[in-house]
Amino acid sequence: MKTIERVQTGVRLERRTVKVLKALAEYLDLSMGDLLEGIVLHAFDGRSAFEPGTLKQIARLKEVYGLDLTAADAHRLSEEGDPS
Repeated sequence: MKTIERVQTGVRLERRTVKVLKALAEYLDLSMGDLLEGIVLHAFDGRSAFEPGTLKQIARLKEVYGLDLTAADAHRLSEEGDPS
C-alpha cells in the first residue's frame, strides 16, 4: 500500500456521463473518486481500465442514460447557451 494525499476538486462533467459513472461505481462497489482515479491511472499507463464484461455493462448503462458521446466527441463539446 502506498500512502497518498487526496484533495477535493470542483470538476464539471457532462450530466449523462456523470450518471453512467455513478451507476458504474455502484455496480463495481467503488466510490466515484476511486473509479475516476483508477480510470486516470490506467489511461496514464496507456491501458484500458475495464475488462470485457465491464465494458458490456458500460454499454448497457450508456443506453439506459442516453449517453451517445464517444471518444471522438472529446474536446469538441460546448455547453448549452455557450456563445462559442
